[in-house]
Amino acid sequence: MTLLSYLFALVVMLGVLVFVHELGHFLVAKACGVRVLKFSLGFGPTIGIGRWKLAWTRNGTEYVVAWFPLGGFVKMLGESPGEEEDPEARIHPEETLGAKPVWQKLAIVFAGPIMNLLLPVLIFTGMLFVGIPRPLPVVGTVEAGSPAASAGFEPGDVIRKVGDARIEWWDDVDERLRAQPGAAVPIEVERDGKPVTLVLPVAARAGLDAFGGVHQTGWTGLDHARLPATLGVPRADSAAAGAGLRSGDRVKAFAGTEIADWDGFARALAAPDGAAPRTLVLERGEKDTPERLEIALPAGIRSPEALGVVPAAVLVSRVEPGSPAEKAGLAPGDLLVAVDGGPVGSFASFAEIVRASGGRPLEVAYARDGATTTLSITPEMREADTGLGVKEPRYLIGISADTPALLGSVGKEMARNPFVAVPRAVGMTGEVTLTFLQGLVKIVTGEVSRSQIAGPIGIAEIAHSALQRGWEAYLSTLILISINLGILNLLPIPVLDGGQALLFLIEGVKRSPVSLRTREIVQQIGVTVLVTLMGFAFWNDLSRHWSSFVGWLKSSAGL
Repeated sequence: MTLLSYLFALVVMLGVLVFVHELGHFLVAKACGVRVLKFSLGFGPTIGIGRWKLAWTRNGTEYVVAWFPLGGFVKMLGESPGEEEDPEARIHPEETLGAKPVWQKLAIVFAGPIMNLLLPVLIFTGMLFVGIPRPLPVVGTVEAGSPAASAGFEPGDVIRKVGDARIEWWDDVDERLRAQPGAAVPIEVERDGKPVTLVLPVAARAGLDAFGGVHQTGWTGLDHARLPATLGVPRADSAAAGAGLRSGDRVKAFAGTEIADWDGFARALAAPDGAAPRTLVLERGEKDTPERLEIALPAGIRSPEALGVVPAAVLVSRVEPGSPAEKAGLAPGDLLVAVDGGPVGSFASFAEIVRASGGRPLEVAYARDGATTTLSITPEMREADTGLGVKEPRYLIGISADTPALLGSVGKEMARNPFVAVPRAVGMTGEVTLTFLQGLVKIVTGEVSRSQIAGPIGIAEIAHSALQRGWEAYLSTLILISINLGILNLLPIPVLDGGQALLFLIEGVKRSPVSLRTREIVQQIGVTVLVTLMGFAFWNDLSRHWSSFVGWLKSSAGL
């Protein structure tokens, strides 16, 4: 069933992309009067059993759905070298590709990639009609000891302006603040229905860009996600420890009020005494079979600080064998409280520090059994899941934390007026295309590892992972791969559309066809380059799974 789900995700995605690409060639060829002999979705034999086959002929064109779904083609009269003597070409020379002017040839060639670039516009337009979920600019977390905490930000603040820029979504907040390390930025927020202006000193520290590169970025301690009400008890002499609380306890209610997140817990502690006793209702142990406890708090406790608890932002749940964390002495149940002298406010913030470390030693403070210890951990380059179904090398220390952040406030970006939706969809497609081009340049220059180039296995994993996350993620992945296909086909590599366009341009300049021998040599070079690139991508796919494959062989052989 798992293999079928991978195949389904891959075949549907590639089927759509190939069909759209070849449809572009087909429609423009027909419009230019070129006879299309065959339109094939897929390669190899036609799908069918006996006389029943997925193939039919109409108006001189054979339409075929073939067994091998990783591609497709449109076969035009007079397209390949040496077809001038074809009987059909001799009878209808005006319907051959070679008989058409250069501008029509270029239009036919570019139609495929252009369709791949237009498909995202269509998808984005449809998504905007339904509504695209996006994070609202509402503060979910203010990390303790962060610039945002010193500036007076509070969870629940709605950010309206960053500097002079109006803010609509949280992505705008994050992008603008990360781009201003070391600056003091005025922020206009809405708090309890009233406007408040705060000056946020953006700290400068090493961070990751969209491609995993390390750069100086702005850090504020603001996050859209909310912290769960999971307790960290770092000190044995605290009121929390005296009351029997432990790191990892999950608060469910206090004084008769249900608790949804850490901010709700802090507000409940600060509330005046009511009729209900000041009793914590919490869960401890495994989430599937938790132990439910009720613990009465001492009188006068009005804040987490007074209770002696902190958010269990990084409570270690697993330490990988042989990892830097295990070598340094970390163990499950340890509560990380600081790194390089700064507090650990969220797992996301801690993870970025580790990944941007460049392999330098980190001074990590952790609490265990009421005592805090500091040790040095040197991150190592290891394979990590990117969230897209594939892995890439990143600096890691080898721990997992069992305190996932909670989803923040979410709205929907919606536009049902086509005069609004289409331009917006074009802009969104342009942004994704620009990001892809930047990534392509970084791969060529070596700034991004070439191991990120994926072949059929990698694309299947990406498609399957996206489908598991939902149709929105699947469509977003379809958009990215469609743009990828469109841009790569424009490269001047023989056999690809860009290479064919280059040949047609040369013919236009010299005002005569390129010789048959030259076209054959060029096509052979193009096939060689293409096979080499495909082999490299396929090798990347295999190398990512080599250890698993070897392990499977050993287990099968009983070794």
